[in-house]
Amino acid sequence: MTTVTIVAQGSMGAATAERLGAHGVEVRTVAAGRSAASLERAARAGMKPVSESEAVAVDFFLSIVPPAEALPLAERFAPFLRETPRKPVYVDLNAVNPESAKNILAVVENTGTPAVDGSIIGLPPRTDGYTPVYYLSGAAAGRLNGLAAAGLKISVLDAPVGAASALKMSYAGINKGLIGLAASMALAAERNGVAEALLAELAASQPNLLAGFKRSIPDMFTKAARWVAEMEEIAGYAGEGGHVEGDIYVSLARLYARLAADTAGEHTESDALRQLFRA
Repeated sequence: MTTVTIVAQGSMGAATAERLGAHGVEVRTVAAGRSAASLERAARAGMKPVSESEAVAVDFFLSIVPPAEALPLAERFAPFLRETPRKPVYVDLNAVNPESAKNILAVVENTGTPAVDGSIIGLPPRTDGYTPVYYLSGAAAGRLNGLAAAGLKISVLDAPVGAASALKMSYAGINKGLIGLAASMALAAERNGVAEALLAELAASQPNLLAGFKRSIPDMFTKAARWVAEMEEIAGYAGEGGHVEGDIYVSLARLYARLAADTAGEHTESDALRQLFRA
């Protein structure tokens, strides 16, 4: 039986675990220090709680955490990876830029463990069969092709470590960058009394964009806090070598931080955007 550890038990990690479990894979996780909500998701997904040492004694170790937690997770498990005689393939599937990915995987490889750069593009797997794409790069990436038979859509890039992360940064920079751009201009229109006119013009000349914003902007508020670190990673990626594009994503990180605070507090801007992009 194939064994996989997934840390942690967020919506993507738990849904990935459930998909693998439905195809006969034993999925483990580490429950210590996790919230009640995380433990409930893990239980629903059929994830087996184990210790850190048991977590690394598997075929594959998938790191699916917020960007800021990716390096600390690798550092946390490095001693256990060094000690275990059975080395898993460690896959960093987080929304980090290529340089961050290389730093994370260097920590893992220093333990003698094979490491793969990865990224996930799409929503969490669903019971209707939908699955996101799990992009992988690096010398050991091909070793995960077997997980395609376990319900995951695996795409191995013929490229070194950093390529899968670069693809994620570019895709998320367009997708989440566009959401942030639309939200910022809608708020500016609201402040200047032309919000309804803006919506009418979008409906007339950009109906496809407007339809997307009606879905994505209201859905963004509960995710905005998580997107801050991702925008910061994209800023480093787009701004490498002094390119001014990085400044765009520094500002978007600040925008998402503000919207996250508003969503948790007074709801002034989030309610205005919800009303504007009402179904």
